[in-house]
Order: sequence, then structure tokens, then C-alpha cells
Amino acid sequence: MSQSAALRERFESAFMPNYGVPPVAIARGAGCVVWDADGRRYLDLIGGIAVSSLGHAHPALVEAVSHQVATLAHTSNLFLHEPEVLLAERLLGLLGQPARVFLANSGTEANEAALKLAIKYGKTHGKTYFVAAEMGFHGRTLGALSLTGKPSIRDQFGPFPIDVRFVPYGDADALKNAVTQDCAAVFLEPTQGEAGVVPPPDGYFRAAREICSATGALLVADEIQSAIGRTGHWFAHQAEGVVPDVLTLAKGLGGGLPIGACIGFGEAGTVFEKGDHGSTFGGNPVSCAAALAVLGTIERDGLLEHVKRAGRMLGDGIAAVDHPLLAGVRGRGLWLAIVLTAERSAQVQAAAQEAGFLVNALQPDAVRLAPPLVITDAEIESFLAALPGILEAANE
Repeated sequence: MSQSAALRERFESAFMPNYGVPPVAIARGAGCVVWDADGRRYLDLIGGIAVSSLGHAHPALVEAVSHQVATLAHTSNLFLHEPEVLLAERLLGLLGQPARVFLANSGTEANEAALKLAIKYGKTHGKTYFVAAEMGFHGRTLGALSLTGKPSIRDQFGPFPIDVRFVPYGDADALKNAVTQDCAAVFLEPTQGEAGVVPPPDGYFRAAREICSATGALLVADEIQSAIGRTGHWFAHQAEGVVPDVLTLAKGLGGGLPIGACIGFGEAGTVFEKGDHGSTFGGNPVSCAAALAVLGTIERDGLLEHVKRAGRMLGDGIAAVDHPLLAGVRGRGLWLAIVLTAERSAQVQAAAQEAGFLVNALQPDAVRLAPPLVITDAEIESFLAALPGILEAANE
């Protein structure tokens, strides 16, 4: 039995079955490449689900984390430390707006904080319900799941603690009809991630801002996947010229270390009072050091412009492939979906793995690509050269 097979067998015996058994046992990584336990090489086009912003074993991340863990690994929220202050200040500087930060451990916790903030805001202002988008994804804890519009993962865990009304994503008229003076908050992704990397029509997020401003509802931008350079902007909402009331971050912010953030702008930044919310590990010094290294490297190495250019190269290259299984490509920057003409995404993922590429069968007819922001032209070209063969193998 191979080492990978043995690890998969041990995994199956030790873990709850909610993940099934992952197909690859990764042992190490460098840059955009990983190796499995048997030494087989793969180009990582998933990036830990849009997490590994700097790829694997990036020197800046290794140095920052190693130094911090040797200095101070944990304080809890009973004490403060400079890395968390530096990170909050850095985020506020990138946003360029008056705001306040709450640091958490993950995306679902950042959204739980945003929901809790919105509930308190709603009670203060006499607002009673929430609006979110069909097929939106905001997390799997019960509060975040209440806002998640995917029946396949939501319905079996109800009833939920809040009243949420779902509208079709991208339909500004439906959103306007759903949001009244009684609506506390609207939760939206600038591009829907788990739905299949689905961007909205032009102007949709601006319309959402206008609707929320007119009714007094908070606009919560869930940028767990879309922020920290993933679309070629620090934050995807900046490309729309829109400022939300609340912003949630995670994934790519830590570059592989667990971290989340809930940021409230203006009045929303002061809704919480002492004792209203907390997190034992939120603002962990090691995770904050990692996030600072990620932000510093993106700026120093000009990765925002690289993402825009590399994203165009990858997207245009996919669109140029002529194959009956390929319907097209959608997304922004290095956050793309290969759209299929048939429900064969699992077969595409398996064929890509066999060819030495890791991709994600996100929806039955969509395959997600979210590679590290440092991916090179040569690595993109290698995937594009292999893609026709991958599609052919998946279509058999």
C-alpha cells in the first residue's frame, strides 16, 4: 500500500465522515507546487480554497511566523499586543475609511460577528429581519448558515434563529422590493464564491448600496474569498466604488494561518459595547504576523497588478480552448470558474489530478481555480497546454 493510500485509510478511520476521504494526501509545498505523500508533484490551482495567497513556504511568511511564535504565541483577549494593533491599522489604511476592526479565527466567525452586530443594530433601530441572496454562502455555523442560501447545506439544520428573506442574486429590483424600513441588514458577496464564482451584473453592488442607504439597512459585504488581492484589488468592493457598512474578511488574509476580521464603518463600527462579543484566539499574534507578511508582500511585490495580468492570461487562455465540454470562463482576477456544458466537474477534477493539477469541482458544471497570487506565467501556460487533454479525458 502506498503512503498516500495508508494515510487516506487512517483518515477514514479517525475522522467524522463529513468530508468523505480527500483524494490527495499532501505532504509538502513550495511556491505554487505541492507534493503528495508518495512524492508526486501537482500544480496547486486551488490554493487552500483561496487561502494560500503567497503559495507554500513563502520566505516572508515563514520568517514572520517563526519570529512571532518564538517571541509571543498567544495572549487571549485579556491583553493586547502590537501585531494585532498593526494589522488593524494596516487594514484601515487600505480601506481609507473611518472604521473599527474585530479580529476572529475564520470566515464563518467573522460573519457571525457581523450578524450579531446587525442584530443589535436592528434592535436599536426597530428593524426585525435580514435579506441575503439565493445560493449565497456565508458559513456553516448556525448564524452564518441562516444567511446561506444553499438549500442543500441549509435546510436540514433549521429552524434558524433569525428571519432571513432570500432574493435572486444580481436582481436589483428583487432586492429593492425585499428591503424595507424594517430590514436590519443585507448580506451579499461582491461575487458569489461557492455558487460557482458568479459575478453580478454591472452596477448591482452600487444599487445595493443605494437601497440600503435609503432604508437604513446595513450593507454587509462578505469578502471572505474575494478580498486581499484575489480579484486584483485589495477588496473587491473597491472596484465598484462602493463602501459597505460592514466588511468581513478571512481566507487569503492569513496566507495559510487561521484569521478572520469583521470591520464596521461609521456607526457600525461602534455598535458593539464592552462585553458584547469576544474570541479567545481572535487576533492571535502568530496569525496577525502572518497577515502583516501577506499584506506587505502583496504591496512590495506589486501582486495586485500581477493578479490582474495573470488573471487575464488564465481567463483568455481558457476561453480560447475549443472543446465541446467547455462553455466558457467567468470570474475576476485569479478567482475563476471553468464553466462546463455538462455536469462533469468531478470528472474534470479527477482528470486534472491525474495530469498533475489540483482544481476544485465547485458545482456540477463549474470548476473553481483560485491559485496562489504568485503563480507564474510558465505555470499558467502549463495548465493551459494540459487543459484540452483534461477536458477530453473528463468527457469520455
